[in-house]
Amino acid sequence: MTTFSRRTVLGAIGAMAAAPAASVALAPTAAYAADTYASNTALYADPTLAEGVDYARRYRRHEAIDDSDAASYPFPDTVVLALHGGGIEPGASELCVAVAGYHPATGSAQPAGGPTYDYWMFEGIRASNNGPLHVTATHCDDPVAVALAAGARRAVSLHGCTPAQAGLTDSTAAVMVGGLHTTLKNRMLTNLATAGIQAYDAASVPALGGDDPANIVNRTLTGSGVQLELTTPLRTAMFTTNTRAQRKNTTTTTFWQFVNAVRAALQ
Repeated sequence: MTTFSRRTVLGAIGAMAAAPAASVALAPTAAYAADTYASNTALYADPTLAEGVDYARRYRRHEAIDDSDAASYPFPDTVVLALHGGGIEPGASELCVAVAGYHPATGSAQPAGGPTYDYWMFEGIRASNNGPLHVTATHCDDPVAVALAAGARRAVSLHGCTPAQAGLTDSTAAVMVGGLHTTLKNRMLTNLATAGIQAYDAASVPALGGDDPANIVNRTLTGSGVQLELTTPLRTAMFTTNTRAQRKNTTTTTFWQFVNAVRAALQ
């Protein structure tokens, strides 16, 4: 985890607050072509939906205290996001928790003593038909997600896609690496490849590129983050029982190889 002073944090927040609104403006309010809801706010306002029945939200924000005159303590500088967890893009929730430094089944630090990061996720928790709960990343306006991203120097978001959406053959297990944090993006590509996971630069597939400044992963203090789009075959290989109830309990070696590679890049 990067160490920087309180003055650095406050200065960066002030600079963000002073930035022109257009630099962090959301996309037009019309719903994304494939989405039922134009934003999280619109979804939450739908009286036919109930939190805890149709969807859930989970987050963790770590306490940060520095009240001494000595050298500054590490300040939480990273947030991990899963905008389409649960049954929307299966596997994203479990990956989000694990990349943040916790075992998805027990909630204990994994590995013990390793760095932990803030996280936020939105999950579809219906038995089926969770697709309509998808809100595209450029339209994410959940207040907790926005606050966590805005207070972080970097963000990582976990998503799911099909091989066809990634421009790959149907059986390809791979991850498309996008986002505006070029240094971290290149580090991810290298580490994932070293771990034996097929990783491609998402710049070759604009729809998965994650390079829109309005994407929640890029609405950080630095205006950048990394978006990871995992194909269905890769996510399927990460669990022996691929259901919402059992994924957290049946993670495979592939799951942890991916998580460890991403965490190594963050460190």
